[in-house]
Amino acid sequence: MLQACLNGARNRAECAHLPVTPGELAAAAREAVAAGAQDVHLHPKGRDGRDTLDPASVAEALTAVRAAVPRTAVGVTTGAWAAPEPGSRAALIRSWTVLPDHASVNWHEDGADEVARALLDRGVGVEAGIYSGTSAAERFLAWPDSHRVLRVLAEITDTDPQAAVRSAAGLLDTLRPAATPPVLLHGEGEAAWAVLRLAAARGLDMRIGLEDVLRLPDGTPSGSNAELVGAAREIIRQARGES
Repeated sequence: MLQACLNGARNRAECAHLPVTPGELAAAAREAVAAGAQDVHLHPKGRDGRDTLDPASVAEALTAVRAAVPRTAVGVTTGAWAAPEPGSRAALIRSWTVLPDHASVNWHEDGADEVARALLDRGVGVEAGIYSGTSAAERFLAWPDSHRVLRVLAEITDTDPQAAVRSAAGLLDTLRPAATPPVLLHGEGEAAWAVLRLAAARGLDMRIGLEDVLRLPDGTPSGSNAELVGAAREIIRQARGES
């Protein structure tokens, strides 16, 4: 499975064509799915352009994107930067009026289990975000409900490609006891493409988009999420030996 991560916690200062508004997210999702993405992850933004878990903003973004890609699963973030206190994040999730198909929960953040329970109670799939270089894997594996997550996001924080591949291999070994849920492996910045190639070679789920990387594999700036997805599909075809 290839997921398109449309915007992340970035802003327009980092990327002038970053999709921010519900309409922009809908257009970006439509183009990314047409290019070969099979799932969508996005960060709803408030009027100030920052990530938010506010029910109205989440509803507007999800409604617009679902109208654009009605047969594609759509997920959102629950990152602590959007609402630092775990109880507040869980309360916001319980107040959502439109529910995503799934939501990511970062296991290195305080209160990850509380946030995940709020999602599970509402029937929302949990993507367990496990950052390399943190205690997230151990904390997640110790959680009694780890088997209930939709998938594990193995998130490699090293931006040096060679170091990232080594970190990815180590993190995948650590996560082996949690191998029942699918694993989505991804990197960021200069390492994003090297990690995607590793994920493709191992037959893992993967993701690409402006959240993770702003440049194509040849180093040229990417003009859109769809362009990144197209490049990822070519790497996947090569890994599978397809012509």
